Amino acid sequence: MTLIMNSKNQTLTVRVTGELDLVTAPEFRENVDQAMENRQIQNLLIDLSEVSFIDSSGLGVLLGRYRKIKTNNGIMVLFGMNQNVKRVMELSGVMSFMLSCDTENDAWKIIEKMSLKEA
Repeated sequence: MTLIMNSKNQTLTVRVTGELDLVTAPEFRENVDQAMENRQIQNLLIDLSEVSFIDSSGLGVLLGRYRKIKTNNGIMVLFGMNQNVKRVMELSGVMSFMLSCDTENDAWKIIEKMSLKEA
């Protein structure tokens, strides 16, 4: 797994490549949490377009970041999921409460729209 992180306007974008599973979930958690703290992040966009596999540990680490963001009244959006990853997410039930879309541009639109509602 590789992670590429960029921040803009208190929003962290995380691009994940490879597998998000039992082996890689702790690294994901540590790196994303550290970036969120160091950069004073309110919102989180996670690009899953290059994730080839996700298991329950991967779901768990996404749920943990979701809870963290929601606790701080932020917004988390998943985007770019392939059919296999999307299916796992749907079967787990997380798609019933997590925001998702197809592209990064759409994810930014969701952040902007939701931020305006809260203002």
